[in-house]
Amino acid sequence: MAATADHVRALVRAHARDDDQGFYSVALQVAAKAARQGHTRFAADLRELIDAAQSRPTARRTGPIPVVKPKGELAELVTAEYPEIRLRDMTLADGVRARLERVIREQRQRERLEGFGFAPMHRLLLVGPPGTGKSMTAAVLAKELGLPLFTIRLDGLISRFMGETSAKLRVIFDATVQTRAVYLFDEFDALGGERGAGNDVGEARRILNTFLLFLDETSPESLVVAATNHPDLLDRALFRRFDMVVAYDRPNAEQAVRVLRGRLAVMDTSGVDWEQLHDHVDGLSHAELVRAAETAAKNAILSDSESVTNTDLISALDERRLAHA
Repeated sequence: MAATADHVRALVRAHARDDDQGFYSVALQVAAKAARQGHTRFAADLRELIDAAQSRPTARRTGPIPVVKPKGELAELVTAEYPEIRLRDMTLADGVRARLERVIREQRQRERLEGFGFAPMHRLLLVGPPGTGKSMTAAVLAKELGLPLFTIRLDGLISRFMGETSAKLRVIFDATVQTRAVYLFDEFDALGGERGAGNDVGEARRILNTFLLFLDETSPESLVVAATNHPDLLDRALFRRFDMVVAYDRPNAEQAVRVLRGRLAVMDTSGVDWEQLHDHVDGLSHAELVRAAETAAKNAILSDSESVTNTDLISALDERRLAHA
């Protein structure tokens, strides 16, 4: 068979993402492999089909029309986007995936729950090392629920005149009632730090107390997602105010290989010994694995090859590990 299992998976992923260029790139790889195996007729037919499809004018696919845009003072406090990443695109521990699926299910059946007097989970705290998918999770929730993602700009929120910060928090939490969206407080420890810290000046306590009050009053119409790399810096009172705390960790060896395979799906990886990579992925985050895969892929492309070598991939992984050793 000309197409390997990796090729088939890559074709399906590209189709699901409406990635025409990626789809045709993988199809050409299948044709090239067929030609090398002696299936010249099939390879020629496939190339003709690809050429015909690429030359045919197609209606431009458009993403969702942004019917919701932050206005007024809110526009200065958040950035808005309509993410495209789905939950199926993330490599996650089974426990984390199950918890996120629960949030999505409750939000999709929000009205049914509210009919019985229950509110869906809508206040989430995501904790874990950098690059493990916390911010991406907020984007996934927005996509799965068909909502915009509003990321809070902490540089605009935290004023040197601390009294202004509480007023700006009011603007954001008022918006959660008026505009249904996913509101992401990234690097949340900058706002939710321990109230007993030595440099606390009293006003910081009032800001955190204000945040806790607003959080308690948040409407289940929207999701408030706080993410931090440093949960040890957070005030203890915060943890019990969230409906769910989701802990992320760096991927284990099997998960790491899935991340690498996914990013390299458009390349020929038949020469990669995936089991051998287990000794070279320890301690790397999802983001670092993706960057290592991209480095190895670009090395192959710049060498006029479609094949990622075992040596290049191991070298890229080891370089990432040394960077934070």
